[in-house]
Amino acid sequence: MTNLSGLVKQLAKERDYVQRQLSALNAALTAFTGAYTNKTGTRRTLSAAGRRKISLAQKARWAKQSSNGKATPKPKRHVSVEARRKMAAAQRARWAKVKQQKKAA
Repeated sequence: MTNLSGLVKQLAKERDYVQRQLSALNAALTAFTGAYTNKTGTRRTLSAAGRRKISLAQKARWAKQSSNGKATPKPKRHVSVEARRKMAAAQRARWAKVKQQKKAA
C-alpha cells in the first residue's frame, strides 16, 4: 500500500506543476490579447448615402466590364455558301494528300 500512496503523491505533484504552467500560459495569453485589441471600441460607420455611392460606382464598373464599354454586342458573322464550298474542297484536298502520303510510306 505504501507504493500506491507514493504514486498518488507523485501524481498530485505533477498535477500541481501542470496547473502552474497552465496559469502562466493563460496570463501570457491575456497579456497578448490585451495589447492587440482595439481599446476604444468604436468602429467607423458609413452613411447610407456613402454606401449608395459606392454601390452605384461598383455597378457601373461591372456594367462597363460586361459590355466592354459598348451597348450592343457584335453581330454574328456568316459564311457564304461559295466560301463554305471552297473550304470543304480545300479540306478534301488536304485529306487526299495525307492519304497519299500514308499509301506511299
